[in-house]
Order: sequence, then structure tokens, then C-alpha cells
Amino acid sequence: MDIRDLTLDDFDAVLDSRQRAFGLLSAADVERWRAMAESTFADGRYLGAFDGARLVATARLRSFTQWWHGRPQPMAGIASVTVTPEDRGRGAGRLIMRAAMGRAAELGDAVSALYPATTRIYRSLGWEHAGAQHLVRLPAEALRTIRPTEPVKLRRMGPDDAPDLVALLGRLHGAARSSGPVSWDENAWRTWLANPGDFLYLADDGFAVYRWKGDDIEVAGLMAGSEATARALWSMVGTSATMAKTVVAAVAPDDPVLWLVGDRDHEHVEQVRWMFRTIDLAEAVARRGFPAALTLDAVVEVDDPERPANSGPWRLEIAGGSGAATAAASTAGAPRLSVNGFSALYAGVPTATLRRGGLMTGPGGFDEALDSAFAAKPYMLDYF
Repeated sequence: MDIRDLTLDDFDAVLDSRQRAFGLLSAADVERWRAMAESTFADGRYLGAFDGARLVATARLRSFTQWWHGRPQPMAGIASVTVTPEDRGRGAGRLIMRAAMGRAAELGDAVSALYPATTRIYRSLGWEHAGAQHLVRLPAEALRTIRPTEPVKLRRMGPDDAPDLVALLGRLHGAARSSGPVSWDENAWRTWLANPGDFLYLADDGFAVYRWKGDDIEVAGLMAGSEATARALWSMVGTSATMAKTVVAAVAPDDPVLWLVGDRDHEHVEQVRWMFRTIDLAEAVARRGFPAALTLDAVVEVDDPERPANSGPWRLEIAGGSGAATAAASTAGAPRLSVNGFSALYAGVPTATLRRGGLMTGPGGFDEALDSAFAAKPYMLDYF
């Protein structure tokens, strides 16, 4: 099998493979999906595995910005991984994922994330469980009880607001020291902000994207940089309580709405898990944010069979909110981590969990310091 970049000429074959893997799309969804796919074709972010002229597997690398402790970096979001039914079991999935990993490195993405349909193949290639999209189900009436504290100017958003929304997300995630959430680029946001079924609102320090889903309200994203804006946006969503019984919202695990609602004796939260991988270890550490008051000088040994440049002993130095990973001369006192273990550590999984899960072994002298440096509650608002 050969790997090559997909083009618009391959669209029908790509669509057929996608529908055989994930189900049929409506005519309107096909057009939206085509619009989103075109940009990845043009940017070399859609790969295909071919047996002669026949397409047997695909993988798309979504271009995202992802925040880690409030610092943004480019991230390859792996999506649309398909293998045609008649070719499953021939190794096409591993082949296309290795190609996607290599392409991510070529494009300068030091980290990658994906939502797995199955975890075994991705774990075998170095992706590891990291965070989740948290979908909380709230009574609409509970949101209606949130009272605004002061007037907040809200206006409707449209495609031309994409640059302002991208900039706002950067400010909000930076101020919150967020870990895990992603943002689409301006072109992708222009497409999403043109969706006629969404209700889109923008404030100076917040935004809301929500829609009807059956008899419920679905909040795709709502963030605010102040109490006043949080109250204004959530109470606006709550005005739908005259018709909707339930609001399902994608939120951070410690979103302020969970403290603003008056009655919180129980709630239903669904987690959609995502996986994470470091592609270029040194760059990933250099691009990550860390607690400003913390200093760290530790050595870890990493094993990455798929990307040997990541393997070996690494000296991790962190100070002033920034980090660096440089090749170390000795492994004395260094714990050993698989690339899965290092990726999970980067995402905030505690060392005790990594050790009990078999992802980290060896001396434990640096464990507490590593936990403090990489501490995070990773989440995403977006599914891709």
C-alpha cells in the first residue's frame, strides 16, 4: 500500500469510506463536510492509503490551537480515520496513523490529540488517555434562576466575527490557565458561524454558541471572563426554560455555571474521552505553559519506538512559567516512561496513576515535583 496526499479528485472515494465507517450523511451535512475537507486537502492535511488506484484508508489532521496551562501551541487533531470494511485486518490503520504522525511532525505540530472509536491501535502507537469533553445536563429552569448583576452588552455573531472570537478565546484560555481546549482557525470558524441553526452571541469578554436539539437546548460553547458576563450569558440560555426542560452543555470540569446555579444536589455528566500524544518531545515541553512560581530540574528516560528522536534521557528544566527539555548525559535517578506515560504526564495524569498503570517505572525521587509541574485538569469543549 502507498500513502499519498488526497485531493478534491478523491472526494467521492473519501466520502464513501467515511460513510462506510461512521454512517450516512444528509445532503446538507455532505456539503458542510466537503467545505471543511477542502481546506485540509489544500494544506496537505488529508492522507490516503492506496492499494493500486483503490483508496483503502484515510486520516485527516485538523489544524488546531491547543492550550496547556494557558499557553497556546499548534496541535494536530487526528480525525476521519477510516479503513474500508474489506481491507480491515491488513494493517492499513497502523500504516495511515504512522503516516499521520510523520506528517504532523513535518507540519510543525509537536503534539496531537484524537477522539478514539477504539483505543487499542492508538495506544499501541503512543497516544494515551488524557482528558474528556464534559457534557453536563442541567435543568433549564435552574439556569433561569441565575440573576445578572449588571448590564452586559451582548450582540449576535456572524462569520465576520471569526477573528474577534479567535482572539477572545486566546485571552480567556490564557487568563484561566486552561489545559486541553482547542480552537479552530479563522476560516473554520467562519464556516461554523454561518450555521443558520445556531444562536451566536458575543460580549467584550465572553461568547455563547447554542442551539435547539429536539426539545432540549445544546450549548456547544460558552465562556466568560467575568462573573457579570457569565451570569448574563447563562441566564440568557435559561430564558428557553419556558419551552426546554433540559440544557446539555459542553463545559470545563470547574465551569462557573456549576457554582452559579442555585440548586446543585445532583447532576448528570457524560464524558467523551480523548487521547493525546507528544510528537516532538523537546518542542512540546518548550511550548507548554507551567506554574510561574514553580521550579523543576529533573531527569526522565523516555522510550518511543515510533519516534526514536523522543527516546532517551531528558533533563526537564522549568522556571518562570516556561520549560525546556534537553538531552541528558546520565539516567542516574531517572524514572522511566513509555511515550504513552510521558504523554499522559504532560497532560496532568499523576505519577502514582502512571506507576500503577504500568506506564512509569524506576526511581521516584522526582515524582512529587513532576506532579506539581504538569498538574492539569485537561478538557475540551469541541468534538472533532
